[in-house]
Amino acid sequence: METLIMSVPLSPQCASRLTAHGQGHLLRCLAGAGPDYAESLESLDPALLASLFKGEGLASPPDLTSLEPPPVVPAGANAAARAAGERALRAGQVAVVLVAGGQGTRLGSDQPKGCFPVGPVSGATLYQIHAEKVLALGRKHGKTPVFLIMTSSATDAATRDFFSEHGHFGLNPADVWFFRQGEMPAVDRQTGRILLEAPGKLFTAPDGHGGCLAALSRQGWLDKLAARGVSDLFYFQVDNPLVAIADPVFIGHHILKGSQASSKVILRRDPSEKLGVFARSRGRCHIVEYSDLPAAMGTATAADGSLLFGAGNPAIHLFSVPFLTRAAAGDSLMPYHAAVKKVPFWMEECGHVKPGTENALKFEKFMFDVLPHADPWLLVETPREDEFAPLKNAQGADSPQEVRAALSRLAARWLAAAGIRVPVDPAGHPTAPLEISPLAALEPNDLNPERLRRTDWSIPLHVGPDGNWKEPR
Repeated sequence: METLIMSVPLSPQCASRLTAHGQGHLLRCLAGAGPDYAESLESLDPALLASLFKGEGLASPPDLTSLEPPPVVPAGANAAARAAGERALRAGQVAVVLVAGGQGTRLGSDQPKGCFPVGPVSGATLYQIHAEKVLALGRKHGKTPVFLIMTSSATDAATRDFFSEHGHFGLNPADVWFFRQGEMPAVDRQTGRILLEAPGKLFTAPDGHGGCLAALSRQGWLDKLAARGVSDLFYFQVDNPLVAIADPVFIGHHILKGSQASSKVILRRDPSEKLGVFARSRGRCHIVEYSDLPAAMGTATAADGSLLFGAGNPAIHLFSVPFLTRAAAGDSLMPYHAAVKKVPFWMEECGHVKPGTENALKFEKFMFDVLPHADPWLLVETPREDEFAPLKNAQGADSPQEVRAALSRLAARWLAAAGIRVPVDPAGHPTAPLEISPLAALEPNDLNPERLRRTDWSIPLHVGPDGNWKEPR
């Protein structure tokens, strides 16, 4: 072992740690490996991985016997909340963080998911839609929110290049802050040994959307936000183009409540929907995985026939920056979750192996695990059709076709709310695809109906950034 250790700059202390916790096989790859491999070994915490493999310190659901339906602020207009939210936006007190670590692999793309085109008429990408919403907020309220984008090692370079190639979609590059989430090694499901992707290369995976908090804190972004007078951070995920970014009514409810963590809620379609469920346990807010909710609770109904535990999680949150700073200081507040996955790996004895069944454990953190530590907290309902159409699959549910249709239906509803009659079928689908640029409107009241009246709805139509109709070429 000494000869191998001396072939690269690996400390004896690191070698001892690895051996003591059953990871001595990693040392056999040192001969001929580069300094990056030694650096990755030095940064490992084999004691933590050993504990997680044993199930120690992993997240567990709350006491199911104490669960009760949580209080939810109903959807709808609220003048006082809107005024408070608009004041906060004008004062620059709200920043926006986009979680964008995923690739478009399931969509047949080797690019970050944010590069995928979903605009039903324009072909705008997810990144463009989100960035233009942030830009439009600045134009509307006189102060553009700081826009933080969390990437992963797989998406970081491509995401930065994409924004640069598109001029940051009109945003000031100094106000677009990219940061990378951390990674965790995958371990063999049977032995707990860290898997290798190739000789001298660990198999690692992003540490989950909950890694956002650790990265924000570790890299100093929370301190930078506080120094700029930002008091609250709006959080959302890249795959949902319908999200109303930094919605002033939501912000206002959060501020007026003095909430440390607020979340938007959508009503679950049915008990089988694969969506996390909000619940209250001993006064605290929790999200219970749909698979952990007992069947009797999942199907229970209220007097009006609605699901008793019907508050679904669309992953739209607003956090107090001081609260996040305190939460980041306590590592135990966000435990790891273990996921059983199929992971190809390399072994010295037989080379590359492509397993036929799930062979590995990946460890990740979920952002919602911070919610039980917030006091006070707040849940605000939002209509599903207005704010939730995630892009996840190439075909079927949550596919590009469904997302584009949802954007079209939203545009038709906005036009109708602005007094423009749009022919739609019983399901709300317009005659042809419709789209409204975020730069033209962030809500129906931003539209100018006098500029948008027409009689021919048989062709795809796009309300462009200037607020006028644009027909596809």
